[in-house]
Amino acid sequence: MRLRTPLALLGAALLVLVGPPLLTPGSGADTGTRIPGLRLMVPNTPGGGYDITARTAAKNAEDAGLTSGVEVFNLPGAGGTVGLTRLVGERGNGKLAMSMGLGVVGAVHTNKTPRTLADTTPIARLTMEPDIVVVGKNSPYRTIQELLTAWRANPGKLPVGGGSSPGGPDHLAPMLMARAAGIAPKDVNYVPFDGGGELLASILGDKVAFGVSGVGEYLDQIKAGELRLLAVTGPRRIAGLDAPTLREAGLDTEFINWRGIVAPPGLSDAERDKLVGLVTALHASKEWRAALKTHGWNDAFLPGDAFGTFLADQDKQVGSVLKELGL
Repeated sequence: MRLRTPLALLGAALLVLVGPPLLTPGSGADTGTRIPGLRLMVPNTPGGGYDITARTAAKNAEDAGLTSGVEVFNLPGAGGTVGLTRLVGERGNGKLAMSMGLGVVGAVHTNKTPRTLADTTPIARLTMEPDIVVVGKNSPYRTIQELLTAWRANPGKLPVGGGSSPGGPDHLAPMLMARAAGIAPKDVNYVPFDGGGELLASILGDKVAFGVSGVGEYLDQIKAGELRLLAVTGPRRIAGLDAPTLREAGLDTEFINWRGIVAPPGLSDAERDKLVGLVTALHASKEWRAALKTHGWNDAFLPGDAFGTFLADQDKQVGSVLKELGL
C-alpha cells in the first residue's frame, strides 16, 4: 500500500508559508524586543540541528541589536522530551524559550510522555530543510543506488543512524525510504543518536552504514570531503550539492523537516507578545537572512497562534504516519 494520504497531508502542512513579517528590524529599544535574562534551551546535545538553530538565532538577534545577553544551554534526553518537561514545568517564565522541531513531536508519541507541545506557548516556526542521506568518505557506497541494492539484500546488516529518537525526522525519513524501497520498516536496523553532533562521529567512524540528518548540520563535512552525500529527501535538489532526490532515485516518497521555538505555558499576553515580537524582528533582519543561506535552511516563518495550529496538525499527522508504518 502506498503512503499517500498522511504523507501528502504532512508534506502539504510543512510547505505552508505566511506573508511578510509583522515588525521591521532595528534596535531592541525601538521595537521593544529586549528581554533581559532570556535563556534559550536546546533539548539535545551540542552540534545538532536544534543547537545550531538556537545559537545562530541568539547570535543574529544580538548582532542585529534586537536584544543582548541571550544564554543558550543544552538539556538533552529522550528525543527532546526531557527539555519539554522542564519547559512546561517553568510555567509563567517569560524569559525562557526552547528550540525544537518535528523530532519533539515524534518523541512525544514514541515516549508516551505526559507533557506535550499542546502544553507550551507557541512562538514561531522558523525553518524547513530536507534530510540528507550520507556515508563516510571510506564507505563502499558511492551512489544511492549502490546503497539501496545492499540495503534491500539484507536490511538488518546495514545499520542506519539518525540524529533523533524513534518518531523523529531522522527516524521517519529512512522508514519512509525503506517502505518505498520494498523493505519492511520493522526490518530496518535504526540506531538513534541524540542530535546530529553525536551521529557524525559514528558516520565518520563507519559505525553505521549510512546516516540521515538535516542538510544544515553537515554542509561543512560534505564540502570538506569527509562525508559523501548520496541523496536528499526533499522535493528538489539542493543548490550547490551534487545529489539526487529520492524520487529521482526511484523511491516514491519525500520528506521535509522543520524547526521552531516554543515557550512555557501560562505567560501573560505581554510576555508572549514580547517573545513573538523578538522572533519576528529576527526573521526580518539581514543577519537571519544571511544565516538561512549559509546553513541551507528554507524560510518557513509562522508566528504565534498560526504556529500553534500547525503544531496541532503535525501531532495528528505524525501519529497517523507512525501508525501506518506499524511503528
